[in-house]
Amino acid sequence: MLKIGLTGGIGSGKTAVSEIFEELGVNVIDTDVISRELINHDQSTLKAVLNTFGDSILNSENSIDRKKLANIVFTDKDKKQLLEDILHPKIRDEVNKQIHSLGQSTSPDYIIVVIPLLLETGFNDVTDRILVVLADEDRRINRVLQRDERNLDEIRSIITHQVHDDKRLKAADDIIENNSDINHLQSQIHLLDQKYRQMCD
Repeated sequence: MLKIGLTGGIGSGKTAVSEIFEELGVNVIDTDVISRELINHDQSTLKAVLNTFGDSILNSENSIDRKKLANIVFTDKDKKQLLEDILHPKIRDEVNKQIHSLGQSTSPDYIIVVIPLLLETGFNDVTDRILVVLADEDRRINRVLQRDERNLDEIRSIITHQVHDDKRLKAADDIIENNSDINHLQSQIHLLDQKYRQMCD
């Protein structure tokens, strides 16, 4: 089973790409979804995060406000590292568990593992190939402004704390350019889908 690590900067279009792969019948494991599940529903993770960052990151319903937490970690490198030390081993375990489960149950040709911080966190050892989604920074910023309740300074801070596209390009086995419309995006993904299936034959 071929494991494709999908990565790219904030606002590059990773979710749109993974959704199109899913429409083609490809299994997708998303580390952002795993992270949210851990923070919202795993008691040991919740306890560790609260012990590290305090009750100020809770919302009115006593669950972790991910935006508050993001604002803390994307302005303080040490605190970002603390959060990664809590989450990443658990995320890695869950990814490996899901990969094993998919291999046992359905034996798909290939799977997509969405890892936004693939290069920053050394998760590339989980995957066989790296697929990078690229988009111009202005376009990425505009997408995030429309999508999230974040201001320009917050978005720029997140971009600054992520690796530069040059580093992603050097690591990439495959590249999707996402500066155009959905049809252009779909055509690139359809070609990659054919390529990956042929690699598995």
